Amino acid sequence: MNILFFITPKSEVAYINEEFTLRQTIEKMEFHRYTAIPLLNHRGMYIGTITEGDILRCIKERCDLNLHDAEDIPIVEVKRRWHYESVNINCNIEDLVTVSMKQNFVPVVDDEGVFIGIIRRKDIIQYCYEKSGLKDAERKKSREIVNV
Repeated sequence: MNILFFITPKSEVAYINEEFTLRQTIEKMEFHRYTAIPLLNHRGMYIGTITEGDILRCIKERCDLNLHDAEDIPIVEVKRRWHYESVNINCNIEDLVTVSMKQNFVPVVDDEGVFIGIIRRKDIIQYCYEKSGLKDAERKKSREIVNV
């Protein structure tokens, strides 16, 4: 199966650029209600993911940090605790599932490392649930209960 079936394209995904500040990142994540957001360089290449935890640890390290000070902290200076692994657009479904077990979403890149979108773990689980037959079994069971 082609992993493009699962992709949410870059045009539909919020992301940040390496030129962003901590404050801009916080505001964008808050606006989109993201707990993690892809980080791209000026050429559109995926370079990592910033999480709420990364931001909180940065704020903790700078105890006197306020929102105004956050404008002076480049987002690339925020230490990332977890490496969100990306996959190549040509990867197989087995590799995608393996990576998705460790993170909420999987960034997808082309052959040159340019970010083209994400695949949400939720979408993979939904697909597997539907293919497993469990969904049909649950529907049948629900109908039997209603008919009793």
